[in-house]
Amino acid sequence: MARGGRLLILSLGLVLLYFVSGSVAAAAAQKTWCVAKPSASNDILSLNLNYACSQVSCGVIQKGGPRYYPDNLVSRAAVAMNLYYAANGRHPWNCYFNNSALVVQSDPSYGSCTYY
Repeated sequence: MARGGRLLILSLGLVLLYFVSGSVAAAAAQKTWCVAKPSASNDILSLNLNYACSQVSCGVIQKGGPRYYPDNLVSRAAVAMNLYYAANGRHPWNCYFNNSALVVQSDPSYGSCTYY
C-alpha cells in the first residue's frame, strides 16, 4: 500500500511540474514583441501600418501621441504592427505581415515609447 501511495504522490508531482513548467513557458512566450524589418520597403510598411491601424487603435502614434517620435515610417509601422500582434494573442502568425516583420524577445521600448 505504501508503494502505491508513493507512486500516486510521484504522479501528482509530475503533473504539478508539468503545469508549473507550462505556466512558465506561457509567461516567457508573452515576453515577445513584433517589429518591422528595417529592410522592408516603404510601400509594404505603409500597407502594414494602414492594415494594423484599421484593426486596432493607433492613437499613440498620431502627432502628439507618446509614440509619435521618431517620426519615420519604420518606427510608426513597428508600433502599429506590435499593437496588432499584442491585441491578437501574440501568435507568430499575427506578426507575419507578408514577411516584413520579426518577433523579437528584446523589448524594443525606448524613451517614452513603451511597447506592450
